[in-house]
Amino acid sequence: MKDAIDPNNDRKALMGLMAKAPEGRIASLLDAALPRPGFTWLRAPEIGSVMVRGRAGGTGAPFNLGEMTVTRCALTLSDGAVGHAYIKGRSKTDAEAAALVDALMQTDAADDLRAKVLGPLAQDQDSRRTQRAEKAAATKVDFFTMVRGED
Repeated sequence: MKDAIDPNNDRKALMGLMAKAPEGRIASLLDAALPRPGFTWLRAPEIGSVMVRGRAGGTGAPFNLGEMTVTRCALTLSDGAVGHAYIKGRSKTDAEAAALVDALMQTDAADDLRAKVLGPLAQDQDSRRTQRAEKAAATKVDFFTMVRGED
């Protein structure tokens, strides 16, 4: 049943955006957007590793590429909203900020966070992609065959 629409697609996208954010960026944007609310830890930030898998050519058989360090945590706000975070690296403060954003996206502050935190994160990610694509394009070699006219 792959044609069914996943109701969590928006949340998956924002979690992916925060997971890839540069160190300190989520916390700084969140602190500039609004004061941090009180919360209770469900799972305090902990550092571990996950296996990263890849595919040859993007479509081939999967293989284990290596391990990556991640930080995860879960918290609950006083109104009952639960936030989870898995981020790259070893930053417990960034994991806390990402979990707070996840929880606050389930409250009335969602529109404000979308504009002040998630929007700039998406712009940063697009900028990094563009820079990486331009750098790769600069190394592109264009091979061509000249027709000699002997045909």
